Amino acid sequence: MKIKDIVTLKEVADDLKDGKAFYDQREAGVGDYFWDSLVADIESLIIYAGIHNKRYCLHRMLAKRFPYAIYYEIENEIAYVVAVLPMRRDPAWIEKKLKERS
Repeated sequence: MKIKDIVTLKEVADDLKDGKAFYDQREAGVGDYFWDSLVADIESLIIYAGIHNKRYCLHRMLAKRFPYAIYYEIENEIAYVVAVLPMRRDPAWIEKKLKERS
């Protein structure tokens, strides 16, 4: 599937900030690495969007270096990133977050 653009909901920036803060508390500098890694994963959707299985009615791409999932949908050749959430959370919490954003 050909994707022309990637659009993120404003809540995605909050998701990334929360993850960055979490990893910065563990060790200085890891938060920046988290941020850069997840942004690179999101940018890779320009190539890989559409190949991922669906969870909660959205495509779910697993982040390469951290236990996070990137949830997105495709419409009119645009990948809309809905959420970037930690996979270690309760599945009910993840489902609730995704429903709040759809």
